[in-house]
Formats: sequence, C-alpha cells, structure tokens
Amino acid sequence: MKRIFALTLLAVLTLPAIAAHAADATTLTTGSNLLAQVQVDNGKGLAVFGGAIGAGLVLLGAGLGIGRIGASAVESIARQPEASGKIQGAMIVAAALIEGAALFAVVVCLLPLFLF
Repeated sequence: MKRIFALTLLAVLTLPAIAAHAADATTLTTGSNLLAQVQVDNGKGLAVFGGAIGAGLVLLGAGLGIGRIGASAVESIARQPEASGKIQGAMIVAAALIEGAALFAVVVCLLPLFLF
C-alpha cells in the first residue's frame, strides 16, 4: 500500500514537469542555441516543478481531510443511528467545502504552467 501511494504521489508531482519538458523539447536546436535555450527555460522548469509539488500536496491534504470526515461520520452513525441524517448532511457539506478549497488551491498552484 505504501509503495502504491509513493508511486502515485511521484506521478502526480512529476507529470506536469515532464509534459512541459516534452513540449519544450520540440523547439530545441543544436549548438550554442541549445545552451541558451536551456538557461532561459530553467526558471520555467522550477516554476512548473514548484506548482506540481504544491498541487500534489493540496490533493494529498484534501484526500486525507475528506477521508477523516468520512471515518468520523461512519463512527458517529454507528454510535447514534437515529442521527444519521444530520451527520450525513454535515459530512457532505464539509467535504464539499474541502473539495472547493482544494480545487481553488490546485488552480493557483498550476498557474505557472500557463503564465510562464
């Protein structure tokens, strides 16, 4: 389980950087222009990598938060089955708020892909 989690996290963090590098690889030339191109793109690569790390951390935090909400709701419903409607409603609202905040944070983290 830990290995799958680590590989998924690695894929989420590196996929935008690899995609940006593949897009830039088609415009590279040989000789001295190649060195100039690599030096110019270094800042873009760091911005993309930072955005990918931020987006990965946001998604990780949101997933953990929603998972804890679900676990607490199931435990609460097991203790008081008669209050399941109220608990389920509160759980859905809290999960939706976390999901909205996570979506906003991912968009902010991925802005360097489109701005640089």
